[in-house]
Amino acid sequence: MSKHYLSKLFEPASVALFGASERENSVGAIVLKNLLESGFRGKVFPINPKRKTVQQQKCYPNLEEIHENVDLAVITSPASTIPDIITACGEKGVKSAVIISAGFREIGDAGKRLEQVVIENAKRFGIRFIGPNCLGILRPSIGLNATFNRGMVSTGKLALVSQSGALCTAILDWAASRNIGFSSVISMGISADLDFGEVLDYLTADPQTESILLYIEGIQNARSFMSSLRAAARSKPVIVLKVGRHQAGSKAAISHTGALVGNDDVFDAALRRAGVVRGFRINDLFVAATVLSAGHRIQGDQLAIITNGGGPGAMAGDHASDKNIPLAALSQKLIDELNSVLPNTWSHDNPVDIIGDAPPDRYENAIKACLDDNDIDGILTILTPQAMTEPLKVAEKVIPLAKKSKKPVFSCWMGGSQVEKARSLFEKKGIPTFQTPEAAIEGFSFMMDFHRNQRLLLQTPSPLSDQNKPDIEGAQMIIEGVLAEKRKVLTETESKAVLSAFHIPVNFTAVARSANEALIHAESMGFPVAMKIYSKDITHKSDVGGVRLGVENAIAVRNAFKEIVASVEQNSPETPIEGVTVQPMFSKTNGRELLVGIITDPAFGPVITFGAGGSAVEVIKDRAVALPPLNQLLVQNLIRRTRVSKMLGPFRNMPAIDKEALEQCLLRISEMICELPWIQELDINPLIANENGVMVVDARIVVGHRSQMRERYSHMAIHPYPANLVEHWQLAEGTNLTIRPIRPEDANIEQEFVRGLSQEAKYFRFMSNIQELSPAMLAHFTQIDYDREMALIAVIEEKGKEHEIGVCRYITNADGKSCEFAVVIADEWQHHSIAHKLMESLIDCARNRGLELMEGFVLSDNRKMLALAQSLGFAVTIDKEDL
Repeated sequence: MSKHYLSKLFEPASVALFGASERENSVGAIVLKNLLESGFRGKVFPINPKRKTVQQQKCYPNLEEIHENVDLAVITSPASTIPDIITACGEKGVKSAVIISAGFREIGDAGKRLEQVVIENAKRFGIRFIGPNCLGILRPSIGLNATFNRGMVSTGKLALVSQSGALCTAILDWAASRNIGFSSVISMGISADLDFGEVLDYLTADPQTESILLYIEGIQNARSFMSSLRAAARSKPVIVLKVGRHQAGSKAAISHTGALVGNDDVFDAALRRAGVVRGFRINDLFVAATVLSAGHRIQGDQLAIITNGGGPGAMAGDHASDKNIPLAALSQKLIDELNSVLPNTWSHDNPVDIIGDAPPDRYENAIKACLDDNDIDGILTILTPQAMTEPLKVAEKVIPLAKKSKKPVFSCWMGGSQVEKARSLFEKKGIPTFQTPEAAIEGFSFMMDFHRNQRLLLQTPSPLSDQNKPDIEGAQMIIEGVLAEKRKVLTETESKAVLSAFHIPVNFTAVARSANEALIHAESMGFPVAMKIYSKDITHKSDVGGVRLGVENAIAVRNAFKEIVASVEQNSPETPIEGVTVQPMFSKTNGRELLVGIITDPAFGPVITFGAGGSAVEVIKDRAVALPPLNQLLVQNLIRRTRVSKMLGPFRNMPAIDKEALEQCLLRISEMICELPWIQELDINPLIANENGVMVVDARIVVGHRSQMRERYSHMAIHPYPANLVEHWQLAEGTNLTIRPIRPEDANIEQEFVRGLSQEAKYFRFMSNIQELSPAMLAHFTQIDYDREMALIAVIEEKGKEHEIGVCRYITNADGKSCEFAVVIADEWQHHSIAHKLMESLIDCARNRGLELMEGFVLSDNRKMLALAQSLGFAVTIDKEDL
């Protein structure tokens, strides 16, 4: 594989430092000192037109005087000089830079204009840069310290990416005191060019990085960030610390939903969906990294606590409850086994208190018994140094069990000098160890969160059934009609019509222009009815006295009509009134009032929220949020994270609601926001749910003109399943087949397909003697990110079951402009033009994604593939490395 396009930035063989200085405590002096003293395995060229030497090194007046290749420019000179420096770098052929200097957008309009000139100059020459206004970068393995951080940084397997230079230095100092090393340290600054997305892509491919730590203050490109974060999390633990958790949401929100959901709710939902773990303190970054880097992956969340002290065990159990970590129930079989190896006075419950005089063998027997139990997913073992305990010998018994087991074993040896050697041994052997029970529980919670979020990461929602397809065109026409009237807020009837287009059950609503017309509607519907003011200019009807519920008879209908109109005329005299709506009172017998909504987050786009509904939603504030698209598992997770979910089952003599109907409603909402990018906000409040189904009683949609979209789903942070690429095709002899994007649930048919290929076909496709796909390869091939890759499979249906007969795919290269393709057809289905059809569809897809070049690597004796490539218009060249 070719080197990553950012390799010269993070792995340079030579560095030119602009602004090199000897002035004490200046940034240029500190950076040069760090470059010279960190053991950099390359050349350093100080540049300062005012000096001949700097820090006893030859100093160059400009870049032109350096008659050698320069891989990386590190810039500490004043902001005003940087546009010319970037131009000089471009003319010299330097493609990478780190701009440490401040004085750009953070100082106002003048800085913004200067920053734009720097960006334009860099783009003209193809220069990629970190910064400005950053600490710099470190790559300890090659001795690169291009920062103004004081202090040494050791080599390790953690990568740190931070938007705050100040916090970066604090983390590095904190890590040094705990002997924590790094593969890379990258201070992003204001990210005028390179942002988190591309840096994450580099670290994902970096073999020296095993875990990634992110400190985030804000996201500029959510799609790039989410795509890269999800790709990274598939192969490496990613831990994120974000500030601004309590920042208020948009004050301009029209809907209840907008008032309820803050920016941090959305960010938290994005991290869960990306499969990463979130920390809230600096210490969390390293606790999570330590735990996740140990290599264990839990399959459940049932924890067993083994302790020689009741108090510490109770403390751990209490904190486990605080973190929603269930303590495993001990089976009778396990209790019997523990009875045989523990004294009669053991706790006979979890926490497993093995009594204060526990010798090493007692710990070993208890841990072994719990590890062998299928109902236990992880173990925390606690030791308090009592007079008869032997901390080091117990550790020596625990370590082999922990190393051998696939289940995680955490240690908490409490105390100081008496347990110091045991803790050191745990650290040396890679066993997560903690000083307090609470810290150990925090560590397990990170592993549990990682396990749960990884399940969410693997979800690639498929389109809903082909049956009962939504009327997307009809809904779009309603929205376009509203926008043509220069309105943003749809009326209740318009909002319900859009929802009905997506087969979401709504309470029928009719508009009456007079009291008598209202009576006619009410008699047609049947009493009781609800009546509400109808005006395109009124958003919250209750605020102007425009709502009457439970209207029981004809006289009451006429009176209600007059009262509503009079109340609105008094409370909002300038507002035009178009009538009063009449709708059946939906029976609330056994009903639960719920809220479903959509907001548009400035960074992550549309977000779906669910929670308790009714008139007091802002007070109750019971809600959970999720990024679309959703599938059934994601919907169930969304519902489960609310307090109101506990009321959806049998509750106070009420039967359980129809959960399938509620889930289907949320799936349709997800589908609606995917297909209608005009929607900015949605309020369904209340959504009444009971044992018979769900019903939208009131709804409000806010829309806006969409900006020019790069592609169909560019308004979303996560690319949904591209159902528009599904094709039905017929072979010449009449066989019907479907060409569609691959899905995670295709793992079985993908495995069968590869297993059934001939040895020659396998060798031509994988260029190795692979027999079948490993679980990791299978996940890689089926759990794809449609934003950066595509796999189209050809399937036929036999006896109600799909069979894969061909597949082609491309993966976007790191430059974002080109991609690499591969195609393979089942041996018995070759010579039917299937490969040609698949490749044509794949090429169209890549072209529509904005890719400019498609290339593939084909063995010279694979003549069929070479002929296919030529027939499709590919140029065939010989790789010089193969000569």
